[in-house]
Amino acid sequence: MSESRRLFFALPLPTKLQKQVIKWRADSFEAEAGRPVAAANLHLTLAFLGDVSDAKARVLSGIASRITSPTFSLTLDDLGHWPRPGVVWLGTRRAPLALLQLASLLRSHAARNGCYQSTLPFHPHVSLLRGATRPVALPASTPEWQLDANEFSLYESQYHQGRTRYQCLQSWPLVASSPC
Repeated sequence: MSESRRLFFALPLPTKLQKQVIKWRADSFEAEAGRPVAAANLHLTLAFLGDVSDAKARVLSGIASRITSPTFSLTLDDLGHWPRPGVVWLGTRRAPLALLQLASLLRSHAARNGCYQSTLPFHPHVSLLRGATRPVALPASTPEWQLDANEFSLYESQYHQGRTRYQCLQSWPLVASSPC
């Protein structure tokens, strides 16, 4: 029997943006607000796949390799707290159509291949803190960072010695639009 791996498709955050977000988070939230997500783990999930066999991972990778989606930019200008799952997040108020279409396509293919997809609407966000089950004082505004998406990736979530680490398994380019 083959092993399964916990996988998801996501947009990576560039290292420079990771560092800016981490510094801002440290300056903006009390230590008791929640467990900070490690800088290397910051990402914007497009489609959560769950526990997936190697064979299904190969099928989904093959599908991802055939996706043609345009590059896009989004502004990280929204902030919120979901108390039930205990997540403080950074998101966008105006999600670009290309982002919504890419996420919808990946979620649709995942569902067709047996990966459960939440019935909740897609809410593009970057998780900043976990375990934030009590009320959290949110800053009045965010620095409004721009995320230029030029690729999407397949990640594996690995839990080892009390820590979660996300490893990028494969990436696919988004297509730059050609000038008229």
